[in-house]
Amino acid sequence: MGEESIAAPTTFDTKRDALAWLARRQTALADGMTKTPSQLAARTTFEDYANDWLAHRPLKSSTRVLYRRQLDKELIKTWGDRTLSSIAPADVRDWHALLLPKRPTERAHIYSLLRTILGTAVADDVIPANPCRVRGAGQTRRAKPIKPATLPELTALTAAMPERYRLAILLGAWCQLRFGEASELRRRDIDMKDGVVRVRRGVTWLTGKPVVDTPKTEAGVRDIAIPPHLLPVVKTHMLDHVARGPEALLFPRKPGVNEQTSPSTFTGMFNKAKIEAGRPDLRFHMMRHTGATLAAASGATLAELMARLGHTTPAMALKYQHASADRDRVLARALSDLAMGGVSKT
Repeated sequence: MGEESIAAPTTFDTKRDALAWLARRQTALADGMTKTPSQLAARTTFEDYANDWLAHRPLKSSTRVLYRRQLDKELIKTWGDRTLSSIAPADVRDWHALLLPKRPTERAHIYSLLRTILGTAVADDVIPANPCRVRGAGQTRRAKPIKPATLPELTALTAAMPERYRLAILLGAWCQLRFGEASELRRRDIDMKDGVVRVRRGVTWLTGKPVVDTPKTEAGVRDIAIPPHLLPVVKTHMLDHVARGPEALLFPRKPGVNEQTSPSTFTGMFNKAKIEAGRPDLRFHMMRHTGATLAAASGATLAELMARLGHTTPAMALKYQHASADRDRVLARALSDLAMGGVSKT
């Protein structure tokens, strides 16, 4: 008798995903579990399926830690003992209605993870349809518009920071760096000859310890031109606050120790500085908003903003564009000049 072929219900994004699915089906056949998809769904619990999903998913280490935390904190607590076939759209809707109402961003991310896992179950032909059907639940909307820092506020904020961290504020704004990117910068990442900061890594603290990894996307790996007015500040910082050697961190936890500064340590200093600057609402990530607004006001195209911010889609970069009153006045004058020029020629 020839070997029985096993047909997958769908195509797979990677060979690893395909092999993982094939291994699960071969194990089921070897154990005599030749069950229909509905039978599999009726006996497979969400916890078993979700753990298997996470184990075989190709993820960055920081993302894997985040998903594990979300599974343990909310999803397995609610759905762990439920079989996949028993999870109905109404159940998901009722659960989502009560999920973390005061933390909309985390709420959206946890819902998205549930939807993704159950979407894989559909692709695996374990359940016929995804019960996650709450419209817009995977998206977040800002409660209020983000107000970028003005140039005087940025100057005041920088001056209020400890001297060895002032450049971090300036790189966050003028080079649009994320905190994890800035805190992992090393001497070898700064090219003073070409005036470029090279982003090749980032650090996360999801486990309470620094985890260094490459950016999540190819777009995150980028070379960012340092504005010329900032180069003397960079040079002085490198001389005064960075140890010798290519691996020396630009912003170590403390002088003489080559360990990254944690977000909690930095935030304590940042919170004092932002109050002195008169902007208690600021967060470090808003430096990127400020920098993107300044770049847009300088005439940067959407493609240029995407490259500088390290974004893969226009929609993501658009989140960092804000109306600029100064730029609007420039455009108004340009329109007036165009109109007056046209009049003078007639």
